[in-house]
Amino acid sequence: MKRNPSLKVNILANYTSQLYVTGLGILILPLYIKYMGGEAYGLVGFFAMLQAWFNLLDLGLTPTLARETARYHGGDASALSFRRLLRSLSVIFVISAFIGGGGLWFFADTIALSWLNVKTLEIEEVIFAIQIMAVAVAMRWVSGIYRGIITGSERLAWLSAFNACIASLKFLGVFLSMSLFGYTPSVFFLHQLAIAAIELIILYAMGERIAPDKKLIKEPIGWSIRPVRSVLKFSLTIAFTSSVWVFVTQSDKLVLSGILGLKEYGFFTLSVLAASSILILSGPISQSIMPRMSRLYAEKSLEEMLRVYRDGTKLVVIIAGSAAFVLAFFSKDILLIWTGDELLSEHASKILTLYSIGNLFLILSAFPYYLQYAKGKLRYHLYSNIVMIVLLIPLIIFFAREYGAIGAGWVWMTINAFFLFFWATFIHYKLSPSIAKKWLFKDVLALLIPEFCIVILLSNYFDLSAYDGVYKLAYIVFSFLVVVLVALLINIKTRVFLFNKFRGLLYS
Repeated sequence: MKRNPSLKVNILANYTSQLYVTGLGILILPLYIKYMGGEAYGLVGFFAMLQAWFNLLDLGLTPTLARETARYHGGDASALSFRRLLRSLSVIFVISAFIGGGGLWFFADTIALSWLNVKTLEIEEVIFAIQIMAVAVAMRWVSGIYRGIITGSERLAWLSAFNACIASLKFLGVFLSMSLFGYTPSVFFLHQLAIAAIELIILYAMGERIAPDKKLIKEPIGWSIRPVRSVLKFSLTIAFTSSVWVFVTQSDKLVLSGILGLKEYGFFTLSVLAASSILILSGPISQSIMPRMSRLYAEKSLEEMLRVYRDGTKLVVIIAGSAAFVLAFFSKDILLIWTGDELLSEHASKILTLYSIGNLFLILSAFPYYLQYAKGKLRYHLYSNIVMIVLLIPLIIFFAREYGAIGAGWVWMTINAFFLFFWATFIHYKLSPSIAKKWLFKDVLALLIPEFCIVILLSNYFDLSAYDGVYKLAYIVFSFLVVVLVALLINIKTRVFLFNKFRGLLYS
């Protein structure tokens, strides 16, 4: 029997990669602004938003393929059916990439002239940059199908190392290109296009290596839409929820990109990017537990599946919860250390606070989705996303237009709090009543409330305005480590582990 990849190794590899990629991306941003200028960085933020909106073309097929890959490795799908599905999806992805990328290319001049508030950059350069964005985004999106295969196969250690290498080429390598050819948007995005091509080629090769060997399949694979039909209900539900996710996480950015000047929009995206580190901290855990839960459900190991689910929740609360509260309550000092700009830090700190806490609520309220994903039953998740659309999108648009980024931040935090404390509990009662109260009170609040209280005490203990950047950073890092340590000690499994280690030392 094939040995399953270690869940702990996958989570550790994911975290190492995500911390490196996120840390590199965040630390390098002030250099982009310094060498390229605020408006050019606004284009970088617009590029990141386009990549998120492009996921609307996915139609739920990438996570569906990841789940089918996990089912194949769990013995619940044949090599032939998997290969037929992969071929069908590959054709659909390429066609969608041409449609989406071509549409963005065609409307590049309209976006530059009528949507973005460009003040100092040459409009021709902005149009060219958007056209290059169109091709790069399309290529990166196609590579998602092969990421799905790798994720579903739980080859996350390899994928994590690969992501770190690609991030180095994107974030650091671009400075070599710009030092040779100029610190302009055109050079920046041409470099990103080249890296997107390299990324697609390598992911394709790895995906083909993991997929069942075509030579061992005796029947012709062919091409037909029929394999997609068998998973269409699941994928369309995923498509709807993925679309809602894009609307939920990107609608404020889309609205504000047309309201704020390109330079001001760049500063807004800077603050939101810092808050997005909370989302990234949960990513390695969700990427690791989702295929494992799908496999356990296929193997009828329901108790083990719920154990993985609850342990994953606690780990996210401990790590992401600590980081979110530290970002929220030390927001001004963190931005000042990062950018060195007193005025920017003063204005952006409130945005960082609201989005940090809102993102924490978001990633925790997403956990019931993982449970439904594993079971292949997304009805309640579909309902929750309908409610999300009805409530969030109009409010985001109204308050972003009326009050700018601060208004969008308040809506973001409030709506996600509702889904965490009320909707997630409702879904648990419907799917797994035995863990409904335990999940909210023991796995979430029992850790979250002490973290909140400790950060408040630590943030008010010293007045950091009297100290320079090095001391501020040291105290902020110290505060984060204290909160994590306390949260770990509160967790009963950590206490049992430490007690057993200590007892072993005494009697060894």
